[in-house]
Amino acid sequence: MEKEVAPGGPDAASSGVAAFLAASAFFADLTTAQLHAIAPLFRFEEYPEGAEIYNLGDQAVDFYVLVEGLVRFTIGRGGRQAYAGEVLRSGEIFGWAAVVERAQRRIATAYCLTPCKVLAINGNEFLKAMDRDHSMGYHVMKQLNFLITGELTSFASG
Repeated sequence: MEKEVAPGGPDAASSGVAAFLAASAFFADLTTAQLHAIAPLFRFEEYPEGAEIYNLGDQAVDFYVLVEGLVRFTIGRGGRQAYAGEVLRSGEIFGWAAVVERAQRRIATAYCLTPCKVLAINGNEFLKAMDRDHSMGYHVMKQLNFLITGELTSFASG
């Protein structure tokens, strides 16, 4: 996989992560304390244009927040590929299968239309943080439900 990784940590970078998450619509309902609690769990990754962040069928390990760049999804089998969903921009999340219990595999390929910077968090660690703070878990899962049902409705309507 083509990426550069910088781990998060309880320092100034972690505060920057919390501030970025606060500006993302997905995390808007979380308190400052909740954002600071999960910020150290994120790590920074960079991908060049054309890189695949993950592929259809890969194990769903990480959940992502796009910091910079454009990400697109393709789905397909047997050598035939089709675009799926909208192009993602800064602040949007993807890779949600990593935080859905029993969702073991990726359902699409995520690739970079431009050089991309993302924040990545291990899905199991994120779930543990939500177990420790049920209010945070409720808000995250509510947003995730909205996102998934919106994507399914969009996909079904063509």
